[in-house]
Amino acid sequence: MGRPRTPLLDQERITTTALELVDAQGEFSVPQIARRLGVQTGSVYHHVDGRDGIVELLRVRVASAIDTSTLDLRPWDAALTAWARSYRAAFAAHPRAIPLLMTSPVRAPKVLGQYERAVGLLLAAGFAAADVMVVVSALENLVLGSALDMAAPVTMWELPDETTTPELARALAAAGPDRTHAAFDLALAGFVAHCRCLLGGSSA
Repeated sequence: MGRPRTPLLDQERITTTALELVDAQGEFSVPQIARRLGVQTGSVYHHVDGRDGIVELLRVRVASAIDTSTLDLRPWDAALTAWARSYRAAFAAHPRAIPLLMTSPVRAPKVLGQYERAVGLLLAAGFAAADVMVVVSALENLVLGSALDMAAPVTMWELPDETTTPELARALAAAGPDRTHAAFDLALAGFVAHCRCLLGGSSA
Protein backbone atom coordinates (compact mmCIF):
# COMPACT_ATOMS: atom_id res chain seq x y z
CA MET A 1 0.00 0.00 0.00
CA GLY A 2 1.23 3.51 -0.79
CA ARG A 3 1.75 6.07 1.91
CA PRO A 4 -1.26 8.27 2.77
CA ARG A 5 -1.12 11.66 1.11
CA THR A 6 -1.92 13.41 4.39
CA PRO A 7 0.18 12.41 7.41
CA LEU A 8 -1.92 10.75 10.08
CA LEU A 9 -0.22 12.75 12.77
CA ASP A 10 1.52 16.11 12.98
CA GLN A 11 1.74 19.02 15.39
CA GLU A 12 -1.12 20.88 13.71
CA ARG A 13 -3.57 18.03 14.18
CA ILE A 14 -2.38 17.39 17.72
CA THR A 15 -2.83 21.06 18.61
CA THR A 16 -6.28 21.25 17.02
CA THR A 17 -7.42 18.15 18.87
CA ALA A 18 -5.99 19.34 22.19
CA LEU A 19 -7.72 22.70 21.79
CA GLU A 20 -11.04 21.01 20.99
CA LEU A 21 -10.71 19.00 24.21
CA VAL A 22 -9.80 22.08 26.25
CA ASP A 23 -12.70 24.07 24.77
CA ALA A 24 -15.06 21.25 25.70
CA GLN A 25 -13.78 20.25 29.12
CA GLY A 26 -11.08 22.69 30.22
CA GLU A 27 -8.34 20.07 30.12
CA PHE A 28 -6.74 17.44 27.92
CA SER A 29 -4.67 14.32 28.25
CA VAL A 30 -2.31 12.76 25.75
CA PRO A 31 -4.28 9.47 25.73
CA GLN A 32 -7.44 11.44 24.91
CA ILE A 33 -5.69 13.10 21.99
CA ALA A 34 -4.44 9.74 20.76
CA ARG A 35 -7.90 8.17 20.93
CA ARG A 36 -9.46 11.02 18.98
CA LEU A 37 -6.80 10.76 16.29
CA GLY A 38 -6.96 6.97 16.19
CA VAL A 39 -3.31 6.41 17.09
CA GLN A 40 -1.30 4.98 19.95
CA THR A 41 -0.40 7.32 22.79
CA GLY A 42 3.28 6.77 22.13
CA SER A 43 2.85 8.01 18.58
CA VAL A 44 1.78 11.43 19.86
CA TYR A 45 5.00 11.74 21.85
CA HIS A 46 7.01 11.31 18.64
CA HIS A 47 5.72 14.70 17.49
CA VAL A 48 5.64 16.77 20.69
CA ASP A 49 7.80 17.39 23.73
CA GLY A 50 5.41 15.78 26.18
CA ARG A 51 2.38 17.42 27.75
CA ASP A 52 4.26 20.67 28.34
CA GLY A 53 5.06 20.80 24.64
CA ILE A 54 1.38 20.49 23.79
CA VAL A 55 0.54 23.31 26.22
CA GLU A 56 3.02 25.54 24.41
CA LEU A 57 1.52 24.59 21.05
CA LEU A 58 -1.86 25.61 22.45
CA ARG A 59 -0.39 28.90 23.62
CA VAL A 60 1.00 29.63 20.17
CA ARG A 61 -2.31 28.71 18.53
CA VAL A 62 -4.42 30.94 20.80
CA ALA A 63 -1.92 33.82 20.78
CA SER A 64 -1.65 33.71 16.99
CA ALA A 65 -5.05 35.42 16.88
CA ILE A 66 -3.62 38.51 18.63
CA ASP A 67 -2.95 41.30 16.15
CA THR A 68 0.70 42.09 16.85
CA SER A 69 0.63 45.01 14.42
CA THR A 70 -1.17 46.93 17.18
CA LEU A 71 2.21 47.20 18.93
CA ASP A 72 3.46 49.33 16.04
CA LEU A 73 0.88 52.05 16.72
CA ARG A 74 1.91 55.33 18.26
CA PRO A 75 1.65 56.85 20.77
CA TRP A 76 2.35 54.06 23.23
CA ASP A 77 -1.05 54.28 24.94
CA ALA A 78 -2.87 53.77 21.64
CA ALA A 79 -0.72 50.71 20.98
CA LEU A 80 -1.27 49.29 24.46
CA THR A 81 -5.02 49.81 24.25
CA ALA A 82 -5.33 48.20 20.82
CA TRP A 83 -3.11 45.28 21.86
CA ALA A 84 -5.22 44.73 24.98
CA ARG A 85 -8.43 44.60 22.93
CA SER A 86 -6.98 42.13 20.45
CA TYR A 87 -5.46 40.04 23.27
CA ARG A 88 -8.85 39.89 24.99
CA ALA A 89 -10.64 38.80 21.81
CA ALA A 90 -8.11 36.03 21.15
CA PHE A 91 -8.46 34.51 24.60
CA ALA A 92 -12.20 35.09 24.83
CA ALA A 93 -12.50 32.64 21.93
CA HIS A 94 -10.98 29.93 24.15
CA PRO A 95 -11.73 30.91 27.76
CA ARG A 96 -11.24 27.42 29.16
CA ALA A 97 -7.64 27.51 27.97
CA ILE A 98 -6.85 30.49 30.19
CA PRO A 99 -6.27 28.63 33.50
CA LEU A 100 -4.19 26.03 31.67
CA LEU A 101 -1.99 28.57 29.89
CA MET A 102 -1.66 31.05 32.73
CA THR A 103 -0.36 28.44 35.18
CA SER A 104 2.40 27.23 32.87
CA PRO A 105 5.64 29.13 32.08
CA VAL A 106 5.80 30.81 28.68
CA ARG A 107 8.45 29.14 26.55
CA ALA A 108 7.27 29.42 22.93
CA PRO A 109 9.60 31.71 20.96
CA LYS A 110 6.72 33.24 18.97
CA VAL A 111 4.91 34.23 22.14
CA LEU A 112 8.07 35.44 23.85
CA GLY A 113 8.69 37.59 20.79
CA GLN A 114 5.35 39.31 21.30
CA TYR A 115 6.24 40.10 24.90
CA GLU A 116 9.60 41.42 23.69
CA ARG A 117 7.79 43.88 21.42
CA ALA A 118 5.45 44.99 24.22
CA VAL A 119 8.36 45.51 26.58
CA GLY A 120 10.25 47.42 23.89
CA LEU A 121 7.22 49.66 23.37
CA LEU A 122 7.06 50.58 27.05
CA LEU A 123 10.79 51.12 27.43
CA ALA A 124 10.86 53.33 24.34
CA ALA A 125 7.97 55.34 25.81
CA GLY A 126 10.10 56.06 28.87
CA PHE A 127 8.77 53.64 31.49
CA ALA A 128 11.28 52.66 34.16
CA ALA A 129 12.62 49.14 33.66
CA ALA A 130 11.35 48.18 37.12
CA ASP A 131 7.80 49.15 36.12
CA VAL A 132 7.58 47.47 32.73
CA MET A 133 6.72 43.89 33.74
CA VAL A 134 4.36 45.19 36.42
CA VAL A 135 2.48 47.07 33.70
CA VAL A 136 2.45 44.03 31.39
CA SER A 137 1.31 41.68 34.18
CA ALA A 138 -1.40 44.06 35.34
CA LEU A 139 -2.66 44.42 31.78
CA GLU A 140 -2.81 40.64 31.42
CA ASN A 141 -4.78 40.37 34.66
CA LEU A 142 -7.28 42.86 33.29
CA VAL A 143 -7.50 41.30 29.83
CA LEU A 144 -7.78 37.67 30.95
CA GLY A 145 -10.23 38.46 33.72
CA SER A 146 -12.45 40.19 31.19
CA ALA A 147 -12.08 37.29 28.73
CA LEU A 148 -13.37 34.95 31.44
CA ASP A 149 -16.17 37.39 32.22
CA MET A 150 -17.25 37.21 28.57
CA ALA A 151 -17.65 33.45 28.95
CA ALA A 152 -19.69 33.71 32.13
CA PRO A 153 -23.45 33.16 32.18
CA VAL A 154 -25.47 36.14 31.03
CA THR A 155 -27.08 36.26 34.45
CA MET A 156 -24.39 36.00 37.12
CA TRP A 157 -26.66 37.30 39.87
CA GLU A 158 -29.82 35.23 40.32
CA LEU A 159 -32.22 37.18 42.49
CA PRO A 160 -35.16 35.30 44.04
CA ASP A 161 -37.17 38.53 43.83
CA GLU A 162 -36.59 42.25 43.78
CA THR A 163 -37.72 42.85 47.34
CA THR A 164 -34.71 41.38 49.16
CA THR A 165 -32.07 43.18 47.07
CA PRO A 166 -33.89 46.09 45.39
CA GLU A 167 -30.81 48.21 44.75
CA LEU A 168 -28.94 45.32 43.16
CA ALA A 169 -31.97 44.53 40.98
CA ARG A 170 -32.18 48.15 39.84
CA ALA A 171 -28.45 48.31 39.08
CA LEU A 172 -28.56 45.05 37.10
CA ALA A 173 -31.51 46.25 35.05
CA ALA A 174 -29.76 49.54 34.30
CA ALA A 175 -26.49 47.86 33.30
CA GLY A 176 -28.03 46.22 30.25
CA PRO A 177 -26.60 43.47 28.03
CA ASP A 178 -23.30 45.27 27.36
CA ARG A 179 -22.16 45.25 31.00
CA THR A 180 -19.11 43.07 30.31
CA HIS A 181 -17.82 45.28 27.49
CA ALA A 182 -18.56 48.47 29.40
CA ALA A 183 -16.73 47.10 32.43
CA PHE A 184 -13.69 46.29 30.30
CA ASP A 185 -13.73 49.74 28.68
CA LEU A 186 -13.88 51.38 32.12
CA ALA A 187 -11.11 49.23 33.59
CA LEU A 188 -8.86 49.63 30.54
CA ALA A 189 -9.31 53.41 30.47
CA GLY A 190 -8.49 53.62 34.18
CA PHE A 191 -5.48 51.36 33.75
CA VAL A 192 -4.05 53.39 30.88
CA ALA A 193 -4.67 56.64 32.78
CA HIS A 194 -2.74 55.27 35.75
CA CYS A 195 0.07 54.17 33.43
CA ARG A 196 0.30 57.73 32.12
CA CYS A 197 0.74 58.93 35.71
CA LEU A 198 3.32 56.21 36.31
CA LEU A 199 5.19 57.30 33.21
CA GLY A 200 5.12 60.88 34.43
CA GLY A 201 6.66 59.77 37.69
CA SER A 202 9.32 57.78 35.84
CA SER A 203 10.23 60.79 33.74
CA ALA A 204 10.47 63.13 36.70
